[in-house]
Amino acid sequence: MGLFTSINTAASGLTAQRTRLDVIGNNIANVDTTRTTEGGPFRRSRVIFRPRVEQPYWRGPYLPQYLDNGVGRGVKIVSIEKDYDTETRMVYDPSHPDAIKTGRWAGYVEYPNVNAVNEMVDMISATRSYEANVSVIDAAKSMFMKALEIGR
Repeated sequence: MGLFTSINTAASGLTAQRTRLDVIGNNIANVDTTRTTEGGPFRRSRVIFRPRVEQPYWRGPYLPQYLDNGVGRGVKIVSIEKDYDTETRMVYDPSHPDAIKTGRWAGYVEYPNVNAVNEMVDMISATRSYEANVSVIDAAKSMFMKALEIGR
């Protein structure tokens, strides 16, 4: 284990959580956007994370060194995806410019599938994860300083 492994791992978490906070902020900013350039209402975005280094499929007691990727290499952002699984909100407002003109949903406006309460919970979770990664970096820095003081 190298000297900066724990800092690199925490730094990858900081980057990932910062991106997650940006995406959540974008979702909250577009909670009432009924028209986008793609057409239709805004769709909630979500960040997909994966471990930075994939583990081998089989891990035996005598795994060769070159196959052992170790544990705790950090996290990476695989993609930022739109949430098409969750239904959009339908609100009756016939005076709205984006109201549906004909059919079963006449007079209704299709609003984004963003729930502000869920987004705030996700934001708190991302903030706490960010703070935990900062604490890891601070603890590692403190341990490195104490190790340097031993040599005096």
